[in-house]
Amino acid sequence: MRSILLILFVSIGVAHAQPGPPRINVQEALDANGDSVISAAELANATAQLRKLDKNGDGKITEDEIEVEFPGGRGPGGPGGGPAGPGGPNRATVKLVKDFDQDGDGVLNLDERNAARKERASQVGGGGRGRGPGGGRGRGPGGGQRDPAKPGPKVSLKDAKLHPQAALYEPNILRTFFLEFESDEWDEELKAFKGTDVDVPAKLIVDGKTYKDVGVHYRGMSSYSHVPAEYKRSFNLKIDFVHGKQRLYGYKTLNLLNCNGDQSMMSSALFSHVANPLLPAPKANFVKVVVNGESWGVYANVQQFNKDFLEENYGTTKGARWKVSGNPNADGGLRYTGDNVEDYRQRFEIKSKDSDESWQALIKLCKTLNETPIAQLEEALKPMLNIDGVLRFLAVDIAVVNSDGYWTRASDYNIYRDPNGIFHLLPHDMNESFRSGRGRGGPGGGRGGPGGDRGRGDRDGGRDRGRGGPDRDGDRGGFGGRGGFGFGPPGGFEGRGPGGGGHGGPDLDPLTGLDNDRMPLRSKLLNVPKLRERYLQYVREIAVNGLDWKNLGPVVARYRAQLEHEIAVDTRKLGTLDGFLEATAPPTEDEDEPTGLYGFAKQRRDYLLAHKDIAPLPDLVVQPRPAPRSIAQDTGPKVKAPKTAPSGKGSLVINELMASNFTAVKDPQGEYDDWIEIHNRGKYPTDLSGMFLSDSSDNIRKWSFPKGTTIEAGGFLIVWADDDKGSGLHANFKLSKDGETVYLSDRNNRVLDHLKFKKQHRNVAFGRYPDGNAKPQNLVPSPARKNRLTE
Repeated sequence: MRSILLILFVSIGVAHAQPGPPRINVQEALDANGDSVISAAELANATAQLRKLDKNGDGKITEDEIEVEFPGGRGPGGPGGGPAGPGGPNRATVKLVKDFDQDGDGVLNLDERNAARKERASQVGGGGRGRGPGGGRGRGPGGGQRDPAKPGPKVSLKDAKLHPQAALYEPNILRTFFLEFESDEWDEELKAFKGTDVDVPAKLIVDGKTYKDVGVHYRGMSSYSHVPAEYKRSFNLKIDFVHGKQRLYGYKTLNLLNCNGDQSMMSSALFSHVANPLLPAPKANFVKVVVNGESWGVYANVQQFNKDFLEENYGTTKGARWKVSGNPNADGGLRYTGDNVEDYRQRFEIKSKDSDESWQALIKLCKTLNETPIAQLEEALKPMLNIDGVLRFLAVDIAVVNSDGYWTRASDYNIYRDPNGIFHLLPHDMNESFRSGRGRGGPGGGRGGPGGDRGRGDRDGGRDRGRGGPDRDGDRGGFGGRGGFGFGPPGGFEGRGPGGGGHGGPDLDPLTGLDNDRMPLRSKLLNVPKLRERYLQYVREIAVNGLDWKNLGPVVARYRAQLEHEIAVDTRKLGTLDGFLEATAPPTEDEDEPTGLYGFAKQRRDYLLAHKDIAPLPDLVVQPRPAPRSIAQDTGPKVKAPKTAPSGKGSLVINELMASNFTAVKDPQGEYDDWIEIHNRGKYPTDLSGMFLSDSSDNIRKWSFPKGTTIEAGGFLIVWADDDKGSGLHANFKLSKDGETVYLSDRNNRVLDHLKFKKQHRNVAFGRYPDGNAKPQNLVPSPARKNRLTE
């Protein structure tokens, strides 16, 4: 036993060499009295204690079950600090709110948070097992030590450009987010409460509008723990933290990512750009963050997988959602492991509709996928799985070499079961794509990235080590990673089932893993000849169009122009300006071996189009997915209509409407929907950009006219009140046939006109006669024409 323990301690210490002695939960398990000495009595009980570390009861102790922490580099010693979790979906969240919420409002105020911090400090003891950054100086861009960060430039509200008409994820703009915390110790608070149920409230100001009591916490695992103190860490913002209906441009949750380990900063944005024409994927762009008046530089703004996402992409907020958290042995590839629900709870973190029905449906999917003969598999899965969507998901995953993806880790993706009982698979982490995965560290990775990122992935849960490997197609899963040292055993972890893939590179085989039972979506689905061919056609489509530099290059150039100046002046950036410029540089004529994003895209495209199983395939006419729905675009705090709103006094009037349109007037999509007519009775054309329509006196800024919307003198404009998208103007609300009031307001919240109506008759319009007159009445429907009285 002594020799076994010695080997265990030495092997872990060597494989994870870091400054300072490692702190291992094996040691804590054996050292019952906590005196840092394993006595003879404790050693005699070692076998029983070690068995307790076998969390899944498979008779083996895997790497993720052996918790390794590094005081001063990754623990909460010094100013750092977040709690350690076991990894995977069941990592513990420390509950503090209930114990310290003295006024019972569900939110900890400053005094309550100070008390909770003291308690938290006593829990972690200044160096225990937390996973937050410690007091060390961290790793620099070249793998060396980083100097302490310097304060960023001061930025005031008047310095920011305003974009009130643009959607939140509009790629052509760079918004500025101003976060104002009540305490200058906000960073210490966020670090102390990492991994707890405490959010720190802050005021958020965007485009000149103020959002009160936004909940803020640090997010991520290695993107947090591998970042030196005082450098930028990723944020999660809860816009509805206190005010349940508060939204930022229609969204209630935001993820602002620090792009740790990604010199280009663009991996998530480019993944989203390539994926979204084919399948629902999180949207992404960039924002500049200013905290208490100081710039913290640019962040990737990546959409959350939540009800907002479902509403946009599926037209509903109902259904069951799972997040498959990332760690090397998460084993979330949909293997069938029996009928015990608890086995699946260990692998899949359910986010909504946590019912026995949801879990039984997931188990049935796994059983069908794994145990149905290949010849009958497609027919068996059709009633429960969006097969074509899964093929698209797998194609994007492999085409852009997502090193956090399903193909390599059997994790880091999302599952959605819609109200009709159909499962859909969707991307989650997108920030380890568009990279070669090779460098001076061997095939598994190059030199360490900023912040000491030594080949570990960037995930929001679990023991997260990226795995490269000596084989280019990733069939062997040794350590390595996105630009990190290649360290650790070449064979990877034994895990629960066959090992994963690796990090791959531009020549990653799109048919890798077809014999890997740990990933049955590949080893089962892609062994159906017809499905494999369609999958390869999707891969080919991405190579032909998505990776063509003629299409991708302008996107990279646009983001480069957006970010270059901000990165140059960013004092807390995790990379270097030179690294960013090299990673995003356009091609040059004398370049022998292209590098950066261009090099990856060119090499990957050339490899895929020359692949022996792809080259002979005919072009696939890809049916584009339905355009995402438009969710309510709340442009700021709700603005109530004045008690005495004008009616028919200005140039612009609400001239006519229909709230019970059964068979009278079709919209451009051929549907009989509600509509509102605006009339310009003035002498000059009018620009309606940024003006508003609403059916609520409590929020007159409900829907904004898009930029460039104009109405000629004497002209008419139709807005379809159908909460839909497509050609024409479509407001995000519908009219009630039982009666209500419609408001037209300008950019300064002044109501220009309102039209009140009572219960409406089928196929009868209501409006002003003659046009522009202040006395509305029933009319013959005449959209975009002069009004007529009922015949």
